[in-house]
Amino acid sequence: MKRRLPRVLAAAVASLVAVCMMVGIRPAAAASLTRVTGFGDNPTNLNMYIYVPDRVAARPALLVMVHYCTGSASGVFNGVGHDYVTAADRYGYIIVVPEATRSGQCFDVSTPAALRRNGGGDSTGVMSMVAYARQRYNVDPARIVVSGFSSGAMMTNVLAAQYPDVFSAAAAFSGVPAGCFATTNGSLWNSQCSGGQLVKTAQQWGDQARAMYPGYTGRYPRMQLWHGTTDTTLAYTNFGEEIKQWTNLNGVSQTPAFTDSPKPGLTRTRYGGTGAQAPVEGLSFAGYGHSLPLTGMFPYALTFLGLDGTSPNPTPTPTPTGAGAIRNVGSGRCLDVAGASQANGAQAQIWDCNGQANQQWTPTGSGELRVYGGKCLDVGNGATADGSSVIIWDCNGQNNQQWRFNSDGGITAVGAGKCLDVPGNTTANGTRLQIWSCNGGTNQRWART
Repeated sequence: MKRRLPRVLAAAVASLVAVCMMVGIRPAAAASLTRVTGFGDNPTNLNMYIYVPDRVAARPALLVMVHYCTGSASGVFNGVGHDYVTAADRYGYIIVVPEATRSGQCFDVSTPAALRRNGGGDSTGVMSMVAYARQRYNVDPARIVVSGFSSGAMMTNVLAAQYPDVFSAAAAFSGVPAGCFATTNGSLWNSQCSGGQLVKTAQQWGDQARAMYPGYTGRYPRMQLWHGTTDTTLAYTNFGEEIKQWTNLNGVSQTPAFTDSPKPGLTRTRYGGTGAQAPVEGLSFAGYGHSLPLTGMFPYALTFLGLDGTSPNPTPTPTPTGAGAIRNVGSGRCLDVAGASQANGAQAQIWDCNGQANQQWTPTGSGELRVYGGKCLDVGNGATADGSSVIIWDCNGQNNQQWRFNSDGGITAVGAGKCLDVPGNTTANGTRLQIWSCNGGTNQRWART
């Protein structure tokens, strides 16, 4: 994303180098990273590194960790991102670390190719790395996340906008909205954006991101945004513009649902939910510049991204027992069989809670959700794609009829690794249910009543 232009570029590079010194780059540990070659389509000649801890979880999460300008894979791995590495050792997830090889070691988030899904820019190479890791490890498709710093934060925004069907969550430290750095002259630096002079409506920012994946109508990842109020490299105005963009993409209000100050000088706001995995979360640091994250801040990111747990293979939430209604938190309506039908293939939907038989669900020890005694909640045709329909069918013991109750209120379709979801945060009676990459939104949270 950076340099090749005016003196302002040199100043920005100097600022970022200072950041690296502030966070305290640790001694190199090259043996901890493995270089991968021949990983797939790589039009901009990025390098790929992967970290696989000694103890990998049975179904590990995958973190894409993206470095800053002037950075490198080993630099971010041993330096500012090292807390992600130590957490991987504890929780058993895998880390992919892309490395920019152009002059200045910045990621391209500016050119037309870079701002289009599968457009032949840096993001194309990064997604080849993701595909490589998914093919070789038993990665949980519901826990593929991305996080980056400065230039890497910009790339985090772009990846989440271009590949919302892949990433479930993202955390961007000192970045700008997806598309803000767009240029038409081949430069990777946009002074208007870096200076905070590009101010748009939430709808305009959302539309700019949606244009990166034309025709997509599904869910977008939950987004955590970090920024210092005195940042002079990427002005603090960009923090508010990012919040506009991601609240719009997630279909939630720009008015915070929750605000607190967990540490002196830190203001945390959550949008569309009050929990630790709200659709959008902002963390604003008074008096700090382009120097995030600070010591002790990573636990917030780990929780938001869903990378932390009590053990590499945490104990599952106990399955509730007994028949009862299951109410969607976002809509306030209940899991319901359309038309009280008992036919195979009848649609699951939300409807006003009424206590009737088509809203009485009995969890079983084998993971089923039974209704009418012999019908099970079922992912149609055993599909695993986002947007696959949820129906009822004769209980048959297959994994597309197995469901897991999660501690955050989500209900995961075991066969697909995705969550029971009300499309588009809709609250209307008769909205047909689907499965979707788990994102912690209220439209994926359910409560037994």
